[in-house]
Amino acid sequence: MKNSLKHIILEIHRKEDKLASQNKKLIEEAYEMTTYLQNLLSSVKDFVTNDGFETDVEEIDFFRNIKPQILGKLIYYNKVYRIETSCPVNNGKLYNNYFSNQLAQLKREYIKYICNSDFYRYYRSGRTDRDTIYFKRGNINYHDGLNSIVFEMDPSFSTFFDYKTARIIANELIYTYLLTKINPAEDPDMIFQKPENSKDIFWTESKNSLVELIYALHASGAISHGKIGIRKISLLFQIIFRVNLGDLHHSFHRMKTRAGSRTAFLDQLKISLEEYMDKDL
Repeated sequence: MKNSLKHIILEIHRKEDKLASQNKKLIEEAYEMTTYLQNLLSSVKDFVTNDGFETDVEEIDFFRNIKPQILGKLIYYNKVYRIETSCPVNNGKLYNNYFSNQLAQLKREYIKYICNSDFYRYYRSGRTDRDTIYFKRGNINYHDGLNSIVFEMDPSFSTFFDYKTARIIANELIYTYLLTKINPAEDPDMIFQKPENSKDIFWTESKNSLVELIYALHASGAISHGKIGIRKISLLFQIIFRVNLGDLHHSFHRMKTRAGSRTAFLDQLKISLEEYMDKDL
């Protein structure tokens, strides 16, 4: 059962990558992911309630690491969909004020409900000594004055703290998304101007590979001694290769959590260069 559940996280990443490769509008992507994750969570619930867990370790791992990833992204994509569909304009001062207000509201909620809690400090520190209390079912302590949402949860599929973990994950994603909206890249139309002398220069690998390369150059300080931001570096590459990378931070977050090598493109670059060097020997 454990391997089957972990496989689900890989499937979520594949679904995100597939939608990203289709260059869908953010509203469409958020709606499709919300629907997909809602159905997935329902299927996982049936799986868990019918099959149960073989060990306490398996149960703790599910409610600490697996379910919060599904629920956290469901909360995130649903929030993005609501924000995008309520946005009054497509650009300008009103647009910027709208997303700035959304960010300010997120920060207020974070301060009020998350960052000052004992559980947040526990989770952030990577502690595991109270996992049997936080991530095993049947341990909800109503004397703690918990949020009323606990009464709406199915005790056979929640420990309450798996929900709090999901909120932490969702808030981090929403925060990155809002920062990107408030500080967008330059006018996308400028990126696709095509001078005649560079019409034969274009990127032939995946967009995720280019994002990986950009972040590697930024992290290593290889460009301008690391004194310019990731946005300027990404804009340069988008202009050179005439490709729109969209939400760079979102792509990078998926890269950090993908299965297998997190630096797959850089690994392949090294192999290709070494093979090329060997040809001259």
